[in-house]
Formats: sequence, C-alpha cells, structure tokens
Amino acid sequence: MSIAAKDDVALDADLLRGQVRDKYREVATNPHGEHHFHTGRYLAAHLGYEDAFVASLPDAAVESFAGVANPFSLRPLQKGERVVDVGSGAGFDSFVASHFVGPNGRVVGVDMTPEMLTKARSTASLLASSAVEFREGLAERLPVEDGWADVVISNGVINLCADKRAVFSEIHRVLRPDIANGNPVPASALDNVDLWTA
Repeated sequence: MSIAAKDDVALDADLLRGQVRDKYREVATNPHGEHHFHTGRYLAAHLGYEDAFVASLPDAAVESFAGVANPFSLRPLQKGERVVDVGSGAGFDSFVASHFVGPNGRVVGVDMTPEMLTKARSTASLLASSAVEFREGLAERLPVEDGWADVVISNGVINLCADKRAVFSEIHRVLRPDIANGNPVPASALDNVDLWTA
C-alpha cells in the first residue's frame, strides 16, 4: 500500500513497516549492539523515569527500551485504569504503566515485532504480572475492543507509522467515549507535514 505524502511523494507503507520491524528485531535480539539511538537503562534515566522502579526491573524488561520521552511525566496514571501501549516493544512502558495502575488495572501492550513480543511476554511471566498482557498487532489496526481504554500511550512509535490518520483513528476508537476529544483536526494541520513528523 502506498500513501501520498506532501508534494505527491509516494511512501510504501509496507516497505517502511518491514524496515521498522527489522530495526527493532535487532534491538530485541541485540540490545547492546550499535544503534543510531540510545537504549536501555541509560535512556530511561536520561528521560526521567523513576530510578528506584527501573532498578527493580530485570535487565530483559529495560535493555531493549528505545523510547523518545517519558509519557508518564505528562499525567500520572491512576490505580485501576486500563491502558493501551501502542508499539510496546519489549514492554518497558507497559511494565511502568502496570506499576502505576496496580493489580486492579490492566495494560495491553501492542507490537508488530515477534521478537519484541516474545521478550515482553517472557518478562511478564518472570514478573508474574497479571495486570499486563501483550498482543501482536499494528498501530493502524489495534487488537483492542472499542471504548476499552482509559489511557493510550505511545513512545515514539507513531512517528514510525506511514498512516498516522489511521493510527489516531484507532486510538480514538479504543478510548472510552467520554475521554476522547471529538473535535475535528483543522485542514491546515492535516496538510502540514511538519506537524505530523515533529
């Protein structure tokens, strides 16, 4: 599937998805290898994650973390909330979310890379975490029921998706209706590629 970008440059979404999958397969299987971005505990500390909690996690839960920010610095999660982590990778942000929402909350991590999912599920089993589960899927077609989530987080993955309109439509679909903003995005913003990629 090709998507027309600004100035009618065609983007092959399937090719992009395959390249992203290959890159993050490498991060899952060789987390300490040479990547063009930081990973692991160093990155988590740099982004301001809670040191004590990160230190309590096994290496497998942290070493493949490759986010771009700390989504929990925007708003603390509440006990009992239901969270979807779009592009959950090896599960780092999902494990952080489950720490905040507690045993009565739920976290669903969604990722398209089998190696990341294997690592995340293995760590969840090691931690005996019943509040978190990992599902295979795409950001553009989330395997989550309509209106299920109180919160949706994503840590840089939306930037890697060709069809951002589909991703945001899915996020809107899985959020509880009283949470999602129903206001349309202005046409000027839809046509501004800098806003999509910034």
